[in-house]
Amino acid sequence: MQTITTPIPDVLVLEPKVFGDDRGFFFESFNERRWRELTGVDITFVQHNHSRSTRGVLRGLHYQIQQPQGKLVRVVVGEVFDVAVDIRRSSPSFGKWFGTTLSAENKRQMWVPPGFAHGFCVTSDSAEFLYLTTEYYAPEHERCIVWNDPDLAILWPLEQEPNVSVKDRQGLTFRDADLFS
Repeated sequence: MQTITTPIPDVLVLEPKVFGDDRGFFFESFNERRWRELTGVDITFVQHNHSRSTRGVLRGLHYQIQQPQGKLVRVVVGEVFDVAVDIRRSSPSFGKWFGTTLSAENKRQMWVPPGFAHGFCVTSDSAEFLYLTTEYYAPEHERCIVWNDPDLAILWPLEQEPNVSVKDRQGLTFRDADLFS
């Protein structure tokens, strides 16, 4: 596995070493010792989540203001455009976002550290998305920044208006959201 740096130093893209032949493929999707060697991040994943969405679904931008979750995310079916937004006021990259394509084909993963809002949109007919999280889901601490916030100006690869949940449509603007110090 190798790490690919991004314009936001704490956000990483991980590319596994894939072993394949005419029977299929194998790759190690997570190895704690190798993770620490590559990233220098000492974490424990406490919850694994799996979602399925259809083309045009946009989920996010989600975060927990208390019990912030770090997320290691990947796609096992289809393709998404995945986004992390730095919402730590003390960070040099505060208010910046990074997005990349994650797919079953490229097998890449993205590390979204605590202190970031996270979202994705589905760019294939459907996608299955896996999240490993460092904290348990705590709905009382969940927050959402609206996906089309003008200050963030995320360049979502959308062909039409996205399919967004009622909860996500009610997300706050970046300026009005609860953010980290």
